Amino acid sequence: MLVIVAPGQGAQTPGFLNPWLELDGAADRLKAWSDVAGLDLVRYGTEGSEEEIKDTAVAQPLLVAAGLLTATELFGAPTGGPFAAVAGHSVGEITAAALAGVLSVEEALVFVRERSLAMAEAATVTATGMTALLGGDPEVVAAKLAEHGLTAANNNGGGQLVAAGTLDQLAALKADPPAGARVIPLKVAGAFHTEHMAPGVERLAKLAPTLTVHDPKVGYLSNKDGEVVQSGTEVLDRLVSQVSNPVRWDLCMETLQQLGATAVIELSPAGTLTNLVKRNVKGVATLALKTPADLDKARALIEEHGGQEQDA
Repeated sequence: MLVIVAPGQGAQTPGFLNPWLELDGAADRLKAWSDVAGLDLVRYGTEGSEEEIKDTAVAQPLLVAAGLLTATELFGAPTGGPFAAVAGHSVGEITAAALAGVLSVEEALVFVRERSLAMAEAATVTATGMTALLGGDPEVVAAKLAEHGLTAANNNGGGQLVAAGTLDQLAALKADPPAGARVIPLKVAGAFHTEHMAPGVERLAKLAPTLTVHDPKVGYLSNKDGEVVQSGTEVLDRLVSQVSNPVRWDLCMETLQQLGATAVIELSPAGTLTNLVKRNVKGVATLALKTPADLDKARALIEEHGGQEQDA
């Protein structure tokens, strides 16, 4: 059983799209998507500085476009393919929704552009941020986060959490960390996936009724609880509310195991999610689709583990 996964914000690096845009038609495709997203995706993906592509309003559309671009090179179309399920981490869920046929490419780009602007704007209301915690007893870590008024915004499994809240709360955590846990401040614009993003939810809720959705053509795993969602309307509702709610990637991985996943391919910019899957889901072949040089290996994995008819 083949599963395709799409990474979230933070996976991007300067120039990561350069090798992809050397492929026939790729640059033209990305230029057309730039018009829809209202952003020069070609420039940001090839020449954008680390600071530029870290900007939430740039990073999120760039990541979704990159995922769909690499899916197109792998499957011949930006939606559908011989895979049984899809999952995305945070903004990667929008990529997954397009792959599953819930949203068209154009509407996925419209949604992510609005999401990125909404979250960037919400982040300016209060000085907030995020900090990664690695290791430590889960109960001790949870108690310490509660003590400092922080939210576990991401649970990535294997003892990897991301805490989010005000900068003062995060400073208190750094000064008083949970026993046995490493505390690593993250370079992000705000406390994503917490109550601080509530204004973004309101903005996306106004956009949602203007979009056309379809039920997923393959299994769609949700960040909310790891469940397989079968209704396109529910997928969209969850994408809207996800902005201010925790990402439970740990539960998505549990579902991969329960479904009997045998192989996972991560779309570009790849590496983060396949590393998590390697550590947490036993017996699953993984491939990080980082550059076109990985396409043949990905196709070999599809030949071995794919099976669902392509439904572009």
